[in-house]
This record gives sequence, C-alpha cells and structure tokens, in this order.
Amino acid sequence: MRTNYCGLINEQYLDQTVTVKGWAHRRRDHGGVIFIDLRDREGIVQVVVDPDTPEAFQTADSARNEYVLSITGRVRNRPEGTTNDKMISGKIEILAKEIEVLNAAATPPFQIDDENLSENVRLTNRVIDLRRPTMQRNLRLRYQVAMGVRRYLDAQGFIDIETPMLTRSTPEGARDYLVPSRVHPGEFFALPQSPQLFKQLLMVAGFDRYYQITKCFRDEDLRADRQPEFTQIDIETSFLSENEIMDITEGMAKQVFKDALGVELADFPRMEYREAMFYYGSDKPDMRVSLKFTELTDLMKSEEFKVFRAAADMKGGRVVALRVPGGAKLSRKDIDEYTKFVGIYGAKGLAYIKVNDVTNLSNGEDSGLQSPIVKFLSENALKEIIAKTGAQNGDIIFFGADKAKIVNEAIGALRIKIGHEHG
Repeated sequence: MRTNYCGLINEQYLDQTVTVKGWAHRRRDHGGVIFIDLRDREGIVQVVVDPDTPEAFQTADSARNEYVLSITGRVRNRPEGTTNDKMISGKIEILAKEIEVLNAAATPPFQIDDENLSENVRLTNRVIDLRRPTMQRNLRLRYQVAMGVRRYLDAQGFIDIETPMLTRSTPEGARDYLVPSRVHPGEFFALPQSPQLFKQLLMVAGFDRYYQITKCFRDEDLRADRQPEFTQIDIETSFLSENEIMDITEGMAKQVFKDALGVELADFPRMEYREAMFYYGSDKPDMRVSLKFTELTDLMKSEEFKVFRAAADMKGGRVVALRVPGGAKLSRKDIDEYTKFVGIYGAKGLAYIKVNDVTNLSNGEDSGLQSPIVKFLSENALKEIIAKTGAQNGDIIFFGADKAKIVNEAIGALRIKIGHEHG
C-alpha cells in the first residue's frame, strides 16, 4: 500500500518508513550504490539502494528507465551539497529496504524530460508523451481551471445542468457532426455545436442561472482558433443587465487566474462595440497589439483616386489607414506577402505609403513619401493622412478600402499579424 506520493515527501518525514510507487525516471550506478529517481504525478524523489540489502540491490540493478516500481524505505537527509531547493523532496532521499518490480518496460522511444521532440514522435507514443512533466502540468492546470470555474459559479448561485449530446440539428454557424441511428434507419442524431436549444428550454423553464463545462462539435475546416471538438464554459442567466453579466464573467476570470496560477488580474478594460470596430475592426480586439485604425472615409470622398473614392462613396463602404511605426524597413517581398494575406479575407489589394520625410509631403518625384499611390492623392489628402495617423519618418501606412466588413476583417487580421511579428 502506498503511503506517500513521491514528489510530496519532505523533511517532516525524516526517519519515517514510507512506501512509494511510480516510474523509474532515471537509474544511476555509482560504484556499488544505485540511485533511482522515482517519479509519479506529484514529482520525483531520490531513492538510494545499498549493497547491504542484497535482494533490493539485485532488483534495483535489473531495473531500467520507466519500470514501474514499489519501494519501501527510510527517509533521511541528503548529504550536504547534494540538495535541490527547486524540489519539495530536494533535501531528502529514501534509503530503500524493499523494491518490487510491478511492471517491466521496454526502452522508451525518448527521455521523459526531452523538450526537443517532434509532434509526430510525441503523438505516435502518446502514452509516453503524457508522462512528460509539461503534459502533466497542462492536464493539472486544466483541472484546476475547471474547479475554479465551478467554485466561483456555485458561489454566484449558478447550478450545473447536463444536457444531451445526441440531439436534433439546430441552425448554427457550422456543419453538424451526424450520428446514424440503428433503431431508426435513415435517421440521424446531430452532435451539439453548442447547447443552444437546451439553453432556451432551461431559461424559459425558470432556471435563471445555470452553467456547463461542455463538449461542442463543429464539422468545419481547421483554423488557428478552430478545431472539430472543444470544451466551452457555457453560462446562461436571466434578468441581468449587460454590465452585470460582464461583472460575473470578469470576476470568474480573475478568480480562476488567482486560484490556478496565483496571478492577480487588474480590472478589465471595457469598450463599446462601435469603438472596438472603429479602431480595431473586431469585436474581440487583441489589446496586446497597440496598432489602431485611422478613419479616412470622409476624407476620401473628395479625392479622385478611384480605389479610395469608390469605397468612400459606397453604401456601407469604409477607408482606413493602419500606421506601423518603423515599418518603412519592410521589403517589397514582405509587402507582397501581406497583400496575399489580406486577400484571404476578400481584400482586392493592399495599398501602402512608406514615410521617409514628413517635411516633404508633395506628391512629386522628390516627395518624402514612397508609394505607387502617392501620385493619385492630393497634397492636402497626404498631409491629412500623416496628421491623422501621426506618422513619423521610418513608418509605413497600410490602407484598406472596400465594404466595411472586408476592411474590418482584412486590416484587422493584418493588424494582429504585423503586431505579433514585429512587436
């Protein structure tokens, strides 16, 4: 019977006999004395095996990495100079008296603490991969987050209600995954994209505060923030204002970060939807990126440059600028790649101006502005663009001109891409 987890044994157990069970993380033979680092979910403890215990020594001598062992022994201080202050068990070791091999193991395909592994190697050997400290920490963190969410929402008066996984299809944003019915040939269940149908039933039924930590399934193409199966925290409530709902979710995030990571979050900034779309082109702006849109729609209504004028005059059209400090060093190849990138979001091109000298804003050949479009814009428009964006020497200004939806998505995505690539 195990008495302790390996990684939790410390000085308070000195001179006590303990039994630990786990995996042989490493085995070292130091000239007649064998050391085994035994690992379980809580960490590692060092085990010393002397020849004075011949049976245990023989077993330790035959053990190899990833053998599953049961070890009984006495806890003692490590010799001076061999302690490890980064581990709970770093000041003690176990002098083994009994060792039993619970399960032998083949030589593992990689060391458990190897951080330079390809994803193919990891996934091919998933059970070994999940023994790695990084993966164990990830799974524990996920558990701690889920528990933090439950504790917080329980305290706020929410109840956890489980809803069915096999249901009928409801019109939502992606294709459903379908499950054929054996007892009703030709009929199918749909896996829920989110518990939308049940949210409405429960709200109308009077469950004014309920939540789920639930699986959702969407049969759609993979993207950076999309995968076929994911877990979401689903919170439903009635009779609250917009700010009250934001207070609840902000409080939850703060509490979870404090419980799981020991991090105290400051108050969250709040902005109106129209402000978010105006400056960032997104209702979920990444505020780690400081770049903002500059609105030019009205300015371009008096210009002759057809690309900008047509978008400015279009119903629901928009023209914006995105100033990138220091961006004039971007190469033509960089700009071409960004042009292809915004094309993913429907943009027909990506106009730009490199600002070399803000004291010379004429649109002649000697202008301090470098761009194919400078000659099509009036000097007044160029001055207004520089003034509104606050551009300085060495900056680059990108432009979006089209329907507002395309501009917001294309230049918004460009904002994030440039922001993260260039700090």
